[in-house]
Amino acid sequence: MKLFAMTALGLVLAGAPLALAEDGPGAAKAGLGTAPNASDLLFEQPQMKNAAPGTTITYDYLRRSGIAKGLFGPELNDTITFTLEPGKAADARNIAVVMFSGMNRFPAGPFEDMPGNPIISLFLEHHLRGLARVLEANPRYLKNAIRKGLRDRAVVTPTKVSLGGREVEGWQVVARPFEGDPLTDRMRGLSNLTYTFVTSPAVPGEIVSIEAQSKNAEGGELLEERLNYDQKAG
Repeated sequence: MKLFAMTALGLVLAGAPLALAEDGPGAAKAGLGTAPNASDLLFEQPQMKNAAPGTTITYDYLRRSGIAKGLFGPELNDTITFTLEPGKAADARNIAVVMFSGMNRFPAGPFEDMPGNPIISLFLEHHLRGLARVLEANPRYLKNAIRKGLRDRAVVTPTKVSLGGREVEGWQVVARPFEGDPLTDRMRGLSNLTYTFVTSPAVPGEIVSIEAQSKNAEGGELLEERLNYDQKAG
């Protein structure tokens, strides 16, 4: 069962749209104007409009953990590749997906007539599967906590993105959905998980990077899971 599924208008969780607050806390102003809310930025924009049909987009993916006994599994360093073809609408794309390679291969896609970038849903779905397994937790509980954290606590700030030797304008979204969770004692120290999204309209597909990170009080790495747009590929 897919825990996260991207539709043309947003991220759908168990059949219900992930609606975030209209004005998230920490909204900032940049040279581009007032910061957008996290929902619009991540899930409502036609992000694929600047990704040309006939091209590919590659994301470098890394997951590693210092938790004893390797509960998240061995370090995984791989790629996710999109091959783009025209959709029915001018801003939409048909997207074939190769998610990881060899024995790591994970079924994903294809996506048809997608104006939004499905890399967000693919990352979160894969992340949540691993997190639920490690914590022996109800995936729905974790899913709802992430949804609420993005809706109520997401902070959007302007940032700069290095692209082809120059700096371009972008946005950063940060959320810590498990802070103050009543089941913190069951989270193996992962209650401080921080989710960071970086976007820029100058990047094909607009998603520059996604990260889920947690460290213990001594700075030890409990989980580092991230992907980055590969500027050299495609």
